[in-house]
Amino acid sequence: MTPAAATPVLIEAEPFAALPPALRRGDRSSRWAEAVLGIEHVDSFLEGPCFGWDGTLYVSDLAHGRILTISPEGEVAVLIETDGEPNGLAVHRDGTLWVADYRRGIVALDPRTGRCRVVVDRYRFEALRGVSDLVFGADGTLYFSDQGQSDLANPDGRVFRYRDGDGLTLLMDGIASPNGMALSPDGDVLYVAVTRANSVYRIPLRSDGRVGKIGVHLHLSGGSGGPDGLAVDALGGLAVAHYGLGRVWLLDSLGLPAGVVCVPQGLGTTNIAYGGPDGCTLFITESSSSAVMRAQVPVPGLRLFSHSD
Repeated sequence: MTPAAATPVLIEAEPFAALPPALRRGDRSSRWAEAVLGIEHVDSFLEGPCFGWDGTLYVSDLAHGRILTISPEGEVAVLIETDGEPNGLAVHRDGTLWVADYRRGIVALDPRTGRCRVVVDRYRFEALRGVSDLVFGADGTLYFSDQGQSDLANPDGRVFRYRDGDGLTLLMDGIASPNGMALSPDGDVLYVAVTRANSVYRIPLRSDGRVGKIGVHLHLSGGSGGPDGLAVDALGGLAVAHYGLGRVWLLDSLGLPAGVVCVPQGLGTTNIAYGGPDGCTLFITESSSSAVMRAQVPVPGLRLFSHSD
């Protein structure tokens, strides 16, 4: 008999770091912000938190083409400024930073030298529609979402797998805004946030490379956006950043409610990453205030490919 779920807990996040005035770009126009948000000027649009080997927190600024670093003390600096639109970030085991760049595709960046190389930018000789997020499996297989401008009226978003030697494989198409990505601890399930459908899908991954029957893992409601960034904890629970609601939902391994994290300011909760000495600190990018929040959660995050032996 399956044990009953514990009573969901309410957790209050606290400010960790904020973009200093010198790095805010509200005086400059942003083509991305104008097209997607309907406003021409924004200080930044923070996304894609992930941790490097040395504890440095990387975040992207989608609106102004920057990748930023945040020290353990909360000091923010610009790592690189590009002509792209970086969104999701993931650190490879070799220390390189892989970027889901909406304009350029999947890009690998060496943080030490600033050198970039494009890994994937086309599928069957056609440009990608606009990548959003990415995640590495335990064996280094890369999964990423190709969101573009898909929504319920134009559900043409896609999910891909990329392996060295095998190249690119389309796992699913016809999605209304595929966004955040996360893998179960055993690597058998790929979770995909589907923002415009206010849902999280589950894609079973078979050992022969095929996918099983795809279904809805979670339905949400409310907010001006929907589920955005995802992260998995060590017990197989899922954390879901709900953009437009200022919340991060915590679910157990069965998908039952385990808690909710509330941020102290703003509704633009875009993405999340587990960190801290014990892995029990959840770091949250809050785009409307150009800030990163943090919250102590009961279960540590899953050990990722970047930090595995």
